[in-house]
Amino acid sequence: MPVATRGDCALQYEITGQGPVLIFAAGLGGTASWWGAEVARYSPHFTCLTFDQRGTGRSSRTPVASVEQMAADLVAILDHAGIATAHLVGHSTGGAIGLAMALDHPGRLASLVIQSSTSHGDPYRHRLFNVRRTLHTLSPAAYASLSTLLLYPPYYINAHSPRLAAEEATSAAALGSPEVQGSRLDAILAFDRRADMHRVTIPVRVIVAEDDILTPRYFAEELVRHIPGAEAAFTPRGGHALSRTEPAVFDSLVLPFLNRVTAA
Repeated sequence: MPVATRGDCALQYEITGQGPVLIFAAGLGGTASWWGAEVARYSPHFTCLTFDQRGTGRSSRTPVASVEQMAADLVAILDHAGIATAHLVGHSTGGAIGLAMALDHPGRLASLVIQSSTSHGDPYRHRLFNVRRTLHTLSPAAYASLSTLLLYPPYYINAHSPRLAAEEATSAAALGSPEVQGSRLDAILAFDRRADMHRVTIPVRVIVAEDDILTPRYFAEELVRHIPGAEAAFTPRGGHALSRTEPAVFDSLVLPFLNRVTAA
Protein backbone atom coordinates (compact mmCIF):
# COMPACT_ATOMS: atom_id res chain seq x y z
CA MET A 1 0.00 0.00 0.00
CA PRO A 2 1.53 3.38 -0.99
CA VAL A 3 2.69 5.69 1.79
CA ALA A 4 3.44 9.38 1.30
CA THR A 5 5.34 11.30 3.95
CA ARG A 6 5.07 14.92 4.97
CA GLY A 7 7.38 15.92 7.75
CA ASP A 8 7.05 13.27 10.45
CA CYS A 9 3.63 12.09 9.24
CA ALA A 10 3.14 8.94 7.16
CA LEU A 11 0.01 9.10 5.01
CA GLN A 12 -1.41 5.86 3.65
CA TYR A 13 -3.53 5.89 0.51
CA GLU A 14 -5.07 3.56 -2.06
CA ILE A 15 -5.67 3.91 -5.80
CA THR A 16 -8.24 1.77 -7.63
CA GLY A 17 -9.82 1.89 -11.07
CA GLN A 18 -9.32 3.65 -14.35
CA GLY A 19 -10.25 6.97 -15.93
CA PRO A 20 -10.11 10.53 -14.57
CA VAL A 21 -8.69 10.74 -11.06
CA LEU A 22 -11.36 11.12 -8.37
CA ILE A 23 -10.41 11.66 -4.73
CA PHE A 24 -12.83 10.55 -2.02
CA ALA A 25 -12.10 12.44 1.22
CA ALA A 26 -13.76 11.16 4.39
CA GLY A 27 -15.30 13.09 7.26
CA LEU A 28 -14.23 13.31 10.89
CA GLY A 29 -13.48 9.58 11.05
CA GLY A 30 -10.92 10.28 8.36
CA THR A 31 -10.36 6.80 6.91
CA ALA A 32 -10.34 5.45 3.38
CA SER A 33 -12.65 2.60 4.43
CA TRP A 34 -15.62 5.00 4.63
CA TRP A 35 -15.71 4.99 0.84
CA GLY A 36 -15.49 1.26 0.15
CA ALA A 37 -18.90 0.99 -1.50
CA GLU A 38 -18.37 4.13 -3.57
CA VAL A 39 -15.00 2.94 -4.83
CA ALA A 40 -16.61 -0.31 -5.98
CA ARG A 41 -19.27 1.63 -7.90
CA TYR A 42 -17.08 4.41 -9.31
CA SER A 43 -13.80 2.62 -10.09
CA PRO A 44 -14.96 1.24 -13.48
CA HIS A 45 -15.14 4.86 -14.68
CA PHE A 46 -12.74 6.77 -12.41
CA THR A 47 -9.32 6.25 -10.91
CA CYS A 48 -10.39 6.43 -7.27
CA LEU A 49 -7.95 7.68 -4.64
CA THR A 50 -8.83 7.21 -0.97
CA PHE A 51 -6.60 7.97 2.01
CA ASP A 52 -6.37 7.87 5.78
CA GLN A 53 -6.08 11.40 7.11
CA ARG A 54 -3.46 12.51 9.61
CA GLY A 55 -4.43 11.14 13.03
CA THR A 56 -6.64 8.33 11.69
CA GLY A 57 -6.53 4.77 10.39
CA ARG A 58 -3.17 3.53 9.16
CA SER A 59 -1.66 7.01 8.87
CA SER A 60 0.41 8.49 11.68
CA ARG A 61 -1.65 9.17 14.79
CA THR A 62 -0.34 12.69 15.15
CA PRO A 63 -2.44 15.70 16.18
CA VAL A 64 -3.95 17.92 13.50
CA ALA A 65 -3.11 21.62 13.44
CA SER A 66 -5.71 22.74 10.90
CA VAL A 67 -7.84 21.77 7.94
CA GLU A 68 -5.28 23.56 5.79
CA GLN A 69 -2.62 21.18 7.10
CA MET A 70 -4.74 18.21 6.03
CA ALA A 71 -5.20 19.79 2.59
CA ALA A 72 -1.41 20.09 2.29
CA ASP A 73 -1.17 16.43 3.35
CA LEU A 74 -3.44 15.51 0.45
CA VAL A 75 -1.30 17.53 -1.96
CA ALA A 76 1.71 15.52 -0.71
CA ILE A 77 -0.20 12.32 -1.49
CA LEU A 78 -0.98 13.54 -5.00
CA ASP A 79 2.69 14.45 -5.51
CA HIS A 80 3.77 11.02 -4.29
CA ALA A 81 1.29 9.34 -6.64
CA GLY A 82 2.37 11.52 -9.58
CA ILE A 83 -1.09 13.05 -9.96
CA ALA A 84 -1.19 16.67 -11.13
CA THR A 85 -4.93 17.33 -11.01
CA ALA A 86 -7.97 15.47 -9.71
CA HIS A 87 -11.65 15.81 -8.96
CA LEU A 88 -12.68 15.52 -5.30
CA VAL A 89 -15.78 14.34 -3.46
CA GLY A 90 -15.52 15.33 0.19
CA HIS A 91 -17.82 14.27 3.01
CA SER A 92 -18.08 16.68 5.96
CA THR A 93 -14.46 17.34 7.06
CA GLY A 94 -13.42 16.01 3.66
CA GLY A 95 -15.43 18.76 2.01
CA ALA A 96 -13.54 21.35 4.05
CA ILE A 97 -10.25 19.75 3.01
CA GLY A 98 -11.34 20.03 -0.62
CA LEU A 99 -12.28 23.68 -0.19
CA ALA A 100 -8.92 24.45 1.42
CA MET A 101 -7.19 22.72 -1.49
CA ALA A 102 -9.14 24.76 -4.02
CA LEU A 103 -8.14 27.97 -2.24
CA ASP A 104 -4.55 27.26 -1.21
CA HIS A 105 -3.36 24.91 -3.97
CA PRO A 106 -4.95 26.22 -7.18
CA GLY A 107 -4.71 23.90 -10.14
CA ARG A 108 -4.64 20.69 -8.11
CA LEU A 109 -8.43 20.22 -8.17
CA ALA A 110 -10.50 20.24 -11.35
CA SER A 111 -13.85 20.14 -9.55
CA LEU A 112 -15.25 19.71 -6.05
CA VAL A 113 -18.31 18.02 -4.56
CA ILE A 114 -18.92 19.12 -0.97
CA GLN A 115 -21.30 16.73 0.78
CA SER A 116 -22.73 17.40 4.24
CA SER A 117 -20.15 19.98 5.28
CA THR A 118 -20.00 23.38 6.97
CA SER A 119 -19.01 26.96 6.23
CA HIS A 120 -17.66 27.60 9.75
CA GLY A 121 -17.89 26.45 13.36
CA ASP A 122 -20.95 28.17 14.80
CA PRO A 123 -22.29 27.92 18.39
CA TYR A 124 -24.46 24.93 17.43
CA ARG A 125 -21.45 22.98 16.20
CA HIS A 126 -19.36 23.99 19.20
CA ARG A 127 -21.99 22.66 21.59
CA LEU A 128 -22.30 19.43 19.61
CA PHE A 129 -18.57 18.84 19.46
CA ASN A 130 -18.11 19.62 23.15
CA VAL A 131 -20.43 16.70 23.89
CA ARG A 132 -18.44 14.46 21.53
CA ARG A 133 -15.17 15.54 23.15
CA THR A 134 -16.45 14.77 26.64
CA LEU A 135 -17.80 11.37 25.61
CA HIS A 136 -14.55 10.39 23.94
CA THR A 137 -12.66 11.13 27.15
CA LEU A 138 -15.16 9.20 29.27
CA SER A 139 -15.97 6.30 26.96
CA PRO A 140 -14.94 5.57 23.36
CA ALA A 141 -17.93 3.24 23.11
CA ALA A 142 -20.30 6.07 24.05
CA TYR A 143 -18.58 8.33 21.52
CA ALA A 144 -19.10 5.73 18.80
CA SER A 145 -22.76 5.32 19.78
CA LEU A 146 -23.34 9.07 19.60
CA SER A 147 -21.63 9.14 16.20
CA THR A 148 -24.19 6.65 14.92
CA LEU A 149 -27.03 8.90 16.09
CA LEU A 150 -25.42 11.90 14.40
CA LEU A 151 -24.61 10.12 11.14
CA TYR A 152 -27.76 8.14 10.46
CA PRO A 153 -31.46 9.07 10.49
CA PRO A 154 -33.92 7.05 12.62
CA TYR A 155 -35.36 5.02 9.74
CA TYR A 156 -31.90 3.78 8.79
CA ILE A 157 -30.87 2.95 12.37
CA ASN A 158 -34.06 0.97 12.89
CA ALA A 159 -33.46 -1.05 9.73
CA HIS A 160 -29.73 -1.72 10.31
CA SER A 161 -29.29 -1.83 14.09
CA PRO A 162 -27.22 -5.06 14.40
CA ARG A 163 -24.77 -4.01 11.69
CA LEU A 164 -24.41 -0.51 13.18
CA ALA A 165 -23.71 -2.01 16.61
CA ALA A 166 -20.86 -4.03 15.12
CA GLU A 167 -19.53 -0.93 13.36
CA GLU A 168 -19.64 0.99 16.64
CA ALA A 169 -17.45 -1.62 18.32
CA THR A 170 -14.91 -1.43 15.48
CA SER A 171 -15.01 2.36 15.47
CA ALA A 172 -14.48 2.61 19.24
CA ALA A 173 -11.42 0.35 19.01
CA ALA A 174 -9.96 2.39 16.14
CA LEU A 175 -10.38 5.82 17.72
CA GLY A 176 -7.28 7.89 18.24
CA SER A 177 -6.29 9.28 21.61
CA PRO A 178 -8.39 12.08 23.12
CA GLU A 179 -5.56 14.47 22.22
CA VAL A 180 -5.53 13.46 18.54
CA GLN A 181 -9.29 13.25 18.14
CA GLY A 182 -9.71 16.50 20.04
CA SER A 183 -7.30 18.19 17.63
CA ARG A 184 -9.45 17.02 14.71
CA LEU A 185 -12.55 18.47 16.36
CA ASP A 186 -10.73 21.76 16.97
CA ALA A 187 -9.48 21.92 13.38
CA ILE A 188 -12.90 21.66 11.78
CA LEU A 189 -14.48 24.05 14.29
CA ALA A 190 -11.77 26.63 13.54
CA PHE A 191 -12.08 26.31 9.77
CA ASP A 192 -13.69 29.43 8.31
CA ARG A 193 -12.71 30.55 4.82
CA ARG A 194 -15.86 32.51 4.01
CA ALA A 195 -13.84 35.64 3.28
CA ASP A 196 -11.82 33.73 0.68
CA MET A 197 -14.49 31.65 -1.01
CA HIS A 198 -15.00 34.20 -3.79
CA ARG A 199 -11.59 33.06 -5.11
CA VAL A 200 -12.78 29.54 -5.93
CA THR A 201 -12.75 29.14 -9.71
CA ILE A 202 -13.46 25.42 -10.22
CA PRO A 203 -16.95 23.88 -10.61
CA VAL A 204 -18.48 23.11 -7.20
CA ARG A 205 -21.60 21.19 -6.21
CA VAL A 206 -22.83 21.33 -2.60
CA ILE A 207 -25.03 18.46 -1.38
CA VAL A 208 -26.92 17.92 1.86
CA ALA A 209 -29.91 15.98 3.14
CA GLU A 210 -32.71 17.92 4.82
CA ASP A 211 -32.59 15.64 7.88
CA ASP A 212 -28.86 16.05 8.49
CA ILE A 213 -28.54 17.14 12.13
CA LEU A 214 -24.74 17.24 12.15
CA THR A 215 -24.36 19.72 9.27
CA PRO A 216 -27.80 21.27 8.75
CA ARG A 217 -28.89 22.72 5.42
CA TYR A 218 -28.10 26.33 6.31
CA PHE A 219 -24.38 25.57 6.07
CA ALA A 220 -24.80 24.35 2.49
CA GLU A 221 -26.84 27.42 1.63
CA GLU A 222 -24.07 29.66 2.96
CA LEU A 223 -21.40 27.79 0.99
CA VAL A 224 -23.43 28.26 -2.19
CA ARG A 225 -23.84 31.97 -1.49
CA HIS A 226 -20.10 32.48 -1.06
CA ILE A 227 -18.65 30.22 -3.80
CA PRO A 228 -19.07 31.68 -7.30
CA GLY A 229 -21.23 29.49 -9.51
CA ALA A 230 -21.66 26.76 -6.88
CA GLU A 231 -24.62 24.47 -7.43
CA ALA A 232 -26.93 23.38 -4.61
CA ALA A 233 -28.42 19.89 -4.47
CA PHE A 234 -30.79 19.13 -1.59
CA THR A 235 -32.51 15.83 -0.90
CA PRO A 236 -35.30 15.17 1.62
CA ARG A 237 -33.70 12.39 3.65
CA GLY A 238 -30.51 10.46 4.22
CA GLY A 239 -28.98 12.16 7.24
CA HIS A 240 -25.30 13.00 7.47
CA ALA A 241 -24.23 9.68 5.94
CA LEU A 242 -26.14 10.18 2.70
CA SER A 243 -23.78 8.10 0.55
CA ARG A 244 -24.48 5.09 2.79
CA THR A 245 -28.13 5.58 3.60
CA GLU A 246 -29.30 6.52 0.10
CA PRO A 247 -26.56 5.44 -2.33
CA ALA A 248 -28.78 5.71 -5.43
CA VAL A 249 -29.76 9.27 -4.47
CA PHE A 250 -26.14 10.13 -3.72
CA ASP A 251 -25.05 8.86 -7.12
CA SER A 252 -27.85 10.76 -8.85
CA LEU A 253 -26.54 13.99 -7.30
CA VAL A 254 -22.84 13.31 -7.86
CA LEU A 255 -22.42 11.38 -11.10
CA PRO A 256 -24.13 13.80 -13.52
CA PHE A 257 -21.97 16.61 -12.14
CA LEU A 258 -18.77 14.56 -12.45
CA ASN A 259 -19.65 13.36 -15.94
CA ARG A 260 -20.28 16.92 -17.04
CA VAL A 261 -17.09 18.40 -15.60
CA THR A 262 -14.87 15.54 -16.77
CA ALA A 263 -16.34 15.82 -20.29
CA ALA A 264 -15.66 19.55 -20.28
